[in-house]
Amino acid sequence: MKKIINNPDEVVSEMLQGLVKANPQLQYSKDLEVVSKIDKENKVGLVSGGGSGHEPAHAGYVGKGMLDAAVAGNVFASPSPDRILKGIQEADTGEGVLLIIKNYSGDIMNFSMAKDLAEMEDIKVEMVVVKDDVAVKDSTYSTGRRGIAGTVFVHKLAGAKAAAGGSLDEVKKVAEKTIANIRSMGMAMTSCILPGVGVPGFSLGDNEIEIGMGIHGEPGVERTTVKTAAELAEILCNRILEDYDYSDSEVAVMVNGLGATPLMELYILNNEVEKILSEKNIKIHKALVGNYMTALEMSGCSITLLKLDDELMNLLDAPCDTPALKV
Repeated sequence: MKKIINNPDEVVSEMLQGLVKANPQLQYSKDLEVVSKIDKENKVGLVSGGGSGHEPAHAGYVGKGMLDAAVAGNVFASPSPDRILKGIQEADTGEGVLLIIKNYSGDIMNFSMAKDLAEMEDIKVEMVVVKDDVAVKDSTYSTGRRGIAGTVFVHKLAGAKAAAGGSLDEVKKVAEKTIANIRSMGMAMTSCILPGVGVPGFSLGDNEIEIGMGIHGEPGVERTTVKTAAELAEILCNRILEDYDYSDSEVAVMVNGLGATPLMELYILNNEVEKILSEKNIKIHKALVGNYMTALEMSGCSITLLKLDDELMNLLDAPCDTPALKV
């Protein structure tokens, strides 16, 4: 195992400390693995989080116009309720807090417990669950679809609504509307190595890829041979378009890398995605290409489509300033 680390047991703590030192507008809560804004705004607070290893998610999206706090678990493990409660406390300014959760059983349980604890402190808390992955109906770690890269769009649009002064109910409705219009599909070419384990989590042959694999290495829907970018774009887009009607609409696109895929390849894939959508009279309003929801150094990608109406488009275009996304 070759990694730039000191101690496998300290990777989350040291990673978050490094993030905060590069972004002095943020603060780090020692031992609770919470990153939050130093300057609080009088508005609805947004909190997200989950297992580490998906950087820049989630701490990278803390800042103006997106999250107010992010809570990190250990690598690929849900944060504990006490950590999440700290995140809620940091985000609360008296206007209520929305929790944005990816659909994994551990996250659902621990965020729900933290919600109950916060409500005992008279903090009003609501939660939404992202289920954008069309690859499988259920997975190793979830009942129902997994939440993957489309979660970043929920951070962005709900964050914009909160920044505009929306009430907790209004921010939640925007988050739910965004979730309803998001679909994603991914694939992997290599495994990643968990720092505390030291060996790959799964193996693929030199000429093999897996379609629909999850961001923790959960099985996908098909193990097949290496494809061209055009073939991959067609496979992933078709699966999304079969699941939801994007015809004659305007969309936001995210071509997301899983940590070890060069930007060159992601841009090539984006070029093919644009061709497919254009042929189907689907107009791209904005395209994000890069590493937004990774799986350590896994090689692979995901494609996300978000169907836009006027409200969602305006919120997508609203300014934000975070370490990982600026508009």
